[in-house]
Amino acid sequence: MIDLNGKVGLGFRRDLSEDLLTTNGFKPSFVELAPENWMNIGGYWKKTLDKIVLQYPVICHGLSLSIGSPDKLDFAFLKDLKLFLDQNNVHIYSEHLSYSKAKNAHLYDLLPIPFRQDAIKHIVERITIVQDFLERKIALENVSYYTPVAAEIDEATFISEIVNQANCNLLLDVNNVYVNAFNQQYNAKEFIKNLPLNRVKYIHMAGHEKIEDDLIIDTHGQDIIDPVFELFDFAIKHLDPVPVLLERDFNIPQLNTLQKEINALENICAKNWNLKHAAI
Repeated sequence: MIDLNGKVGLGFRRDLSEDLLTTNGFKPSFVELAPENWMNIGGYWKKTLDKIVLQYPVICHGLSLSIGSPDKLDFAFLKDLKLFLDQNNVHIYSEHLSYSKAKNAHLYDLLPIPFRQDAIKHIVERITIVQDFLERKIALENVSYYTPVAAEIDEATFISEIVNQANCNLLLDVNNVYVNAFNQQYNAKEFIKNLPLNRVKYIHMAGHEKIEDDLIIDTHGQDIIDPVFELFDFAIKHLDPVPVLLERDFNIPQLNTLQKEINALENICAKNWNLKHAAI
């Protein structure tokens, strides 16, 4: 596989497909896509996906594994997922440390899991089953949340216990750390230092929106602000090189704006990881 460590990629959206395939000078190092949106499709979009896979290394970030759900794992879904990951030479498969299904109802949101020991045991067992089935490690993302639910331990300990006991990887979403630290009033840098940083195999960067003086929402629809860039700079000083993704799910700007954000991330990576600098 191509070495993506220290490289910066972009979330693949259908609105960007023509630009990614045809625009000279706009070529992120890799793309990330949600496998649920692309599995078992045909026609025009299957042909588009095939072209993307030929031109770019692919990372997948799932939406519906629902690793914290009380429901049984969906093995029909896992079978389709495994086939998709293998057929498209997917470098990393990540998911959210959250749940999105309960009593077979799809909630269409990423809900926080109680920071409790019984939840840790439940999730570790499920991750072990999923990794054995997929025959690959998964990376779990620290998610944004707006109120803790029946917490018995702190979030950093909760995440650490899960990834260490399950022997899985961590997707560090720096913007989610910033959002949670702002909303829950804790120190973002101390939180990052308390994570199992040796387990980080992938990073997400994104924008958010300030709703109230004491509330910001993780939207993936705005430019990255300077304090989040600064937190990213702090975080990667403590990490070996890993792939970094720019997330932009809607309100997608002009390509030159996306390219500036990609370049900014590349230059921070280059500074900290002794890599070749991007164009400014």
